[in-house]
Amino acid sequence: MALPQTVEGIVLQALPNDLFRVKCKEGTLVIASLGGSARQGIVRILPGERVLLELSSRDPSRGKITRRLS
Repeated sequence: MALPQTVEGIVLQALPNDLFRVKCKEGTLVIASLGGSARQGIVRILPGERVLLELSSRDPSRGKITRRLS
């Protein structure tokens, strides 16, 4: 089983059901959900913010937001 790849990205759009459209540094678009400590705490993520993503090893167009960078 492959480990998830961690990349940095910028949130482009907030979608319904706590999903976000994120553009990775490589230029790929990813649909991401909140994961880990970002889901447990009250974290507000807005378009234009930099985030850290874990990309799925099965589907590289999906990922989880693990942290907000600033």
